[in-house]
Amino acid sequence: MNDEHTPQRPGGMGMNTGAGSPAPRVEVEPTPSEPQPRAEQTAPAWQQSPDGHAAGSAAAGAPNMPFVSTETMAHTVVKTKTKKIPVFLASLAGLAVGAVLVIALVMSGAFRITDTNVEATTGGTTQTIDIDPEDTTLAEAVAAKALPSVVSLTTESASGGGIGSGVILDTDGNILTNYHVIQGATSVMVTLSDESSHEAEIVGSDESSDLAVVRLTDAADLSLTPIEIGDSDDITVGEWVMAIGSPFGNEQSVSTGIVSALYRSTAMQSSTGTSIYANMIQTDAAINPGNSGGALVNSEGKLIGINSIIESYSGSSSGVGFAIPVNYAKNIADQIIAGETPAHPYLGVSVSSVNAYTARQRNLAVTEGAYIETVNPGTPAEEAGLQQGDIVVAVNGEEVSSADGLIIALREFAVGDKVKLKVVRGTDDVEVEVTLGSDAELQSDQQDNSAGNSSGMTEEELLEYFNRLFGGGGGYGDGYGYGQGF
Repeated sequence: MNDEHTPQRPGGMGMNTGAGSPAPRVEVEPTPSEPQPRAEQTAPAWQQSPDGHAAGSAAAGAPNMPFVSTETMAHTVVKTKTKKIPVFLASLAGLAVGAVLVIALVMSGAFRITDTNVEATTGGTTQTIDIDPEDTTLAEAVAAKALPSVVSLTTESASGGGIGSGVILDTDGNILTNYHVIQGATSVMVTLSDESSHEAEIVGSDESSDLAVVRLTDAADLSLTPIEIGDSDDITVGEWVMAIGSPFGNEQSVSTGIVSALYRSTAMQSSTGTSIYANMIQTDAAINPGNSGGALVNSEGKLIGINSIIESYSGSSSGVGFAIPVNYAKNIADQIIAGETPAHPYLGVSVSSVNAYTARQRNLAVTEGAYIETVNPGTPAEEAGLQQGDIVVAVNGEEVSSADGLIIALREFAVGDKVKLKVVRGTDDVEVEVTLGSDAELQSDQQDNSAGNSSGMTEEELLEYFNRLFGGGGGYGDGYGYGQGF
């Protein structure tokens, strides 16, 4: 069989034979470097290094992650003959479908067609969209409504510049974006949909959830269009979506697709901490470097997610992108805008992953789970009766196979929620009910102590202090090393 269907890198370059095809890597959607003046190309585009950063890193222009070889799978594709219809009939059918969808949006109240334009209500104000109401497709109507609410961010830092996207939340100039877009930034410039550029200040950020808020310094002099917020709990697999942002620095770009899957979760480590992505929305709408912090909107032009993650062989779009659900993102943003420290569910333990090797080494009864290394005093874990040596194997009936699996599972709940943990204690199965606490106080302590090493402790002593404070121990801990607020 030929290798026609073997996964390929951009530009059609085939995968290395013998070692097999590389495993796709999941990474924070990279922030590209600020584009430089175009020079004479000396190599094909596919040989150029993408200006994104590797998984979990915020530095633009970092080297590509090495590919990991896996077994090559052969796929059989069955081609069937279909009767072709004239192109003009296909086009006519597409226009008819688009018209029906727009009519449905009008009837639902998302849009209102007048004699000369389409109007959309956003945040209590009416937005007039100058398009032809008699010949408007769904994508055109949604783009016209949502594009004015999505901006391009250009940052400067000690390591260089970067480009990302953001979403206007209110007329005060608050803009929601990803933490990795503004990480380390010394200045932030915002380009609005009218191509005007304005300075912005960083209001606050939450590395643990990879979210941040910046604010335009001259918002009072601007006419801003806040995006309409949707409900990410009310979306279904297969529904139409549009991704909006600045891929590769190309501002005000849109791509369309569907919701491919829901409840995708992962954790990503960087040199400064770990971001937990829980219950993400998977989409096949193209998401590329520069889309970070941009909008994923539904067929009513309402924000349902913040584009943040891609899974790809090449580091660019492969039809598998992920967005942070807006209900979670907006909650974090509201806390930041209010001047609060974003709170996450807190258990109060440090954990490590159980596998066949550690199970044999420690003579454990199971080969998968999250092993509790330490239980911090005065925490929800201690109050619930969890003990050192317990192995958490399920949360509310959902299997947990590793330390990061437990961290992700708990992040899907809210502060104050009661959860039931199934733990293996020795050879016995025990069910423990825990009321999750808040990590806000721990984060404040961490920020106070990380402001400078004025305690006279050595670097090793300071690291050990943080490990004890946040439950780092010898495994994955609370807010330091793996998962803030665990």
